[in-house]
Amino acid sequence: MHPSSSSSSATELQRLVDIVARLRGPDGCSWDRQQTVDTLKPFVIEEAYEVVEAIDRHDHAALCDELGDYLFEAMLLAQVESDGGHFTIADAARCAADKLVRRHPHVFAREPGQPTLDPASVRAQWETIKAQERAERGEARALLAGIPTALPALLRAYRLGARAASVGFDWTRALDVVTKLREEVDEIARALEADPVDRSQLEDEIGDLLFAVANLARKLDVEPESALRRGNAKFTARFTALESRVHEGGRRLHELSLDELEEEWRQVKAAEQPA
Repeated sequence: MHPSSSSSSATELQRLVDIVARLRGPDGCSWDRQQTVDTLKPFVIEEAYEVVEAIDRHDHAALCDELGDYLFEAMLLAQVESDGGHFTIADAARCAADKLVRRHPHVFAREPGQPTLDPASVRAQWETIKAQERAERGEARALLAGIPTALPALLRAYRLGARAASVGFDWTRALDVVTKLREEVDEIARALEADPVDRSQLEDEIGDLLFAVANLARKLDVEPESALRRGNAKFTARFTALESRVHEGGRRLHELSLDELEEEWRQVKAAEQPA
């Protein structure tokens, strides 16, 4: 797929706006007409994950298609709000553009000779400007406010840790987080030794462990959701290979003992090693 040169972005975006308005119009689609911002939430989330999956595969054609679907969801949400007399997609675009200009003074208000900011400084400046905007609106918000609760829990833990770290509340070294991980594992072991096991406490301890893992990832500059997706993909590939090996031997997985399954797993991992 190659970038199109036959039509402008503005033309295609306007065409999509017109199509969505038609779908929501009196003679439009009954399904689209009945949608609300609440009913569209799962579709927005699903399309976002499909965009991420296309990125993970480095599939440019799929990414183009999935971005189109994601853009449609944004347009549809805006049309629902426009139908309710709240705002239009143009209002949303203007808000985004104004915000980007306001939060990038090092680009749009840069003085001659002003030094270039490094990425860390840009991020710090962004958070400072956001705080100023909240203050100007009279919003006395807590530091951790504004991190969406709808985020995947692992990613939200990562963001919470980063926000706390912005004021110095952080481990000094990544190795300090590793020590914390060992402490959390020990606490889980102690919770398992109780008779009976307190399920609520066990859930709390596992939550603490996962929170620490997210912050270890942050200290190592690793995005935990991406890392876990890679881990999931690796496990899926290896287990599928294990399953194929077992079936080729004329057996089924449930017929093997745990020791036999572990040996097959070792064989699969060994086959991945370069000769």
